[in-house]
Formats: sequence, structure tokens, C-alpha cells
Amino acid sequence: MASRLRGQLPGEIIASVVHSEPDLHVDMTIVAADGEPTHLAFDARSTGDPIVNTVLGGEWISRSRWVGHELLIESEVSHQGRQLRFRDYWSLSEDGRRLTMEHRDDDLAGQVTVLERIEGSVRDDATPRATP
Repeated sequence: MASRLRGQLPGEIIASVVHSEPDLHVDMTIVAADGEPTHLAFDARSTGDPIVNTVLGGEWISRSRWVGHELLIESEVSHQGRQLRFRDYWSLSEDGRRLTMEHRDDDLAGQVTVLERIEGSVRDDATPRATP
């Protein structure tokens, strides 16, 4: 399954994902089609405990837990006077080469981002790129 993104398609998405149960740290750079990069970072814990992150100037209160083989990250977001709700299901392919992030029953429902692990990165196990 390739990515299905809502809004303007980026030129590239590069992510560093570091997971050591129960902690998850994500650094992501989204490069717009015009070449302008946007950097964001956030933390999560699979224990269901809330974590507050500031992402792109907005406050995100997130809770994460395992649902079968998927990590569900649920976030309440306050951004530019708007309240948003995200339910992002993350799954890793059996070979560990593909990370799929799918929004279900939320404000981005239907959006799917598929990241492929790239060879030769500083941490090969932690630097996936989006599949167009």
C-alpha cells in the first residue's frame, strides 16, 4: 500500500523513529514540494499514560497503547484555535522494512503514510522515508 496523504503532497518525508518499549521518540522532516522543510518531533509511551508534546506550535496530549500488533497513538490537539482529534495506528512489516501509519476514525481519517527503511543511514534501523 502506498501513502495516501491529505492536502498538498510533500516532496519528501524523512523520519527517525527510536523505539525502546515502552518509549517512542520520533523526529520528522517534511519537505514541501517547493523545497521548504518543516521539522517536528514528539514522544509517546505505550503504557497509555498521557504525554504532552508541542508540535508545530500546538499542544498535543497523546496516549498510546498496543492494539494487537498495532501501536495506537490517540492525540487531542490544540492548534491555532482549533481542536483536533487523531487516532494514528502504526504497524511494522514482518521484515521490519516498512512502517505504516494509518489514521482511522479521526480528523485525518483515510490518510496513510508508508515509510520505507533506507540503507546506509546513520542508524539504518531508525531512518525511514515515505513511499509516494
